[in-house]
Amino acid sequence: MEGQAVAPAAGTVLNALATGTGSAFAIDEYTTATVELDPATDAVTGRVAEDPDADTALIERCVAAVTDRFGDGEGGRVRTESDVPMASGLKSSSAAANATVLATLDALDAADEVSREDACRIGVQAARDAGVTVTGAFDDASASMLGGVTVTDNTADELLAREERDWHVLVWTPPERSFSADADVERCERVAPMAELVADLALDGDFERAMTVNGLAFCAALDFSTDPIVEAMPVVDGVSLSGTGPSFTAVGERAALETLREQWGAREGKTLLTTTQTEGTRIT
Repeated sequence: MEGQAVAPAAGTVLNALATGTGSAFAIDEYTTATVELDPATDAVTGRVAEDPDADTALIERCVAAVTDRFGDGEGGRVRTESDVPMASGLKSSSAAANATVLATLDALDAADEVSREDACRIGVQAARDAGVTVTGAFDDASASMLGGVTVTDNTADELLAREERDWHVLVWTPPERSFSADADVERCERVAPMAELVADLALDGDFERAMTVNGLAFCAALDFSTDPIVEAMPVVDGVSLSGTGPSFTAVGERAALETLREQWGAREGKTLLTTTQTEGTRIT
C-alpha cells in the first residue's frame, strides 16, 4: 500500500486575509509526497526531508483524513521532499497537503473516487485542523491542485474561476521566514476595499494588474517594503508580495524578468526564474 504524488508551488494574485476571497497561480516548482500505509496500525508518522525537525502535523493529518474516509483508518508513514522553501509565501503547506492527499489516495487505489476539487478540500480542512492556516488557503491549494490561476471564496471553499496563463515567473525569496498563521489578520482586514478591487480585476481576468494592486496593499498591511514592487512595475506585467511574504513574484516576458533578476538578486536571498504550471498535482 504505497503511493506517491507531486504538487506545484504557487504565487499570489490576491491574499484572502482581508475579505475571504483569494486568488493564486501554480508555478513549476514541486513538493513530492511518498506514503506507505500499514493496516496493522492507525498511527501516522511524518518526515520532511529538508528539515528533520519540521512540524509534520499537517501531512500526518492528511493521511489520516484520507484513510478514515476512503480506507479502514490505516496508519503508516509519509515523507515529503521539496524544492519549495518553507514559510516563504510560495504555498509550501498547500503543496505538501495536496501531494500527501493524492499519494494516500494512490496507496488506497482510491484516486478515482474523489474529484480533484474535493481532494483539495480534504487538504484544506487538514490544514485548518493542524493550525497552519488562517483562511484555510483554498485559493493556494486549488491553484496547486488544479494548476493555472484560480479565484476562490475561502469562507465556503468554493472555486469561483479558473483560467490558464502562460507566464514566465521571477521569484525572490529573502532568507527570513514568515508563517501565515502568525499574520496580523486585523491589520489585513483594513485593506479590504483594495482587496475587493483586486477581486473584481481577477474575476475579469486581469490577473496581472490585480496582483500588483494586491502587492502594494498587503506590503503596507504586513509591513514589507514596496521597493521590489516599484522596481519591477516599469518592466513586468504583474508583481506582488506572495502570500504573507517574504517572497515576491513577478510575471511577464522572460527578457524583462532577466533584467529584473539582476536588481532583485542584489539583495540577500535567492532568485528563481521559472514558469506557470497548468497540470496541477499529479500521481507519479
